[in-house]
Amino acid sequence: MGTDGARALLERAGTLTLQTGNLLNWGCLRKKCPATPSEEVRDCVQKTLTEWSSKIGPDLDQQIQDILECTVAQAVEKINPDEREELKVSAKLFLVGSNPSSIRDAIDLACSALGVAQLDSVIIAPPPVEDGTTLSLEYLQPYWQELENLVRNRKVVAIGTSDLDKTQLEQLYLWAQAICYFQVKPSSNQVNLASCCVMPPDLTAFAKQFDIQLLTHNDPKELLCEASFQEVLQESIQNTKAHEWIPLWLLRYSVIVKSRGIIKSKGYIMQAKKNAS
Repeated sequence: MGTDGARALLERAGTLTLQTGNLLNWGCLRKKCPATPSEEVRDCVQKTLTEWSSKIGPDLDQQIQDILECTVAQAVEKINPDEREELKVSAKLFLVGSNPSSIRDAIDLACSALGVAQLDSVIIAPPPVEDGTTLSLEYLQPYWQELENLVRNRKVVAIGTSDLDKTQLEQLYLWAQAICYFQVKPSSNQVNLASCCVMPPDLTAFAKQFDIQLLTHNDPKELLCEASFQEVLQESIQNTKAHEWIPLWLLRYSVIVKSRGIIKSKGYIMQAKKNAS
């Protein structure tokens, strides 16, 4: 059946969950070095969709699944429980849609995919604001509250932010500190060095004062936008109604051996929903 079967399943489904598995198990990607994080995501999503659709058989085609799981089985790699203490499991979550509850869904799926009860750290990249609009504390609060709930429920150990300047980070930190004693404060903040050659001195001073780790990254504001995902979906499974599918979030995870500082596993998990309109 292949592509025809995959297209039929997509027509019946309302939600698509895609997991790349451990990219280090993908021989073809080892030989290829994408120029940007966005290109890497596109390549991984496209390959996963293509591999998955090629294995759709007649029996699977007959199943009606509202939540469709798309993955490359041979790349899936769960963490050995005996090795868990030796590993640091980190994630960065890029939200495309504006629903804060997506955070919980993403972390639950990541824990399930990796076979762990808890992630060591999660950094959030909230949905981009409109051009000309400044990222406000009020905009961040509902997303941060969802992250705090995950810490209190022991699904995540530490939580951090991305691309906040000194004023924004200070507002978030002080708000989290003032609300109540168990509020969870940011432990890290990522800075995009494409927008500044060196760390801003005021941000550095504030982070040092309140023991917030400053990290660097080169991710774009939107790692996988709606148009890009629909384009990849159309290229992978031709003649599908790609315009109906809206990405909700994309999570990138890494598993690092603490004692050696090497990456043991890396992958992407994403979820998209069919637009009801």
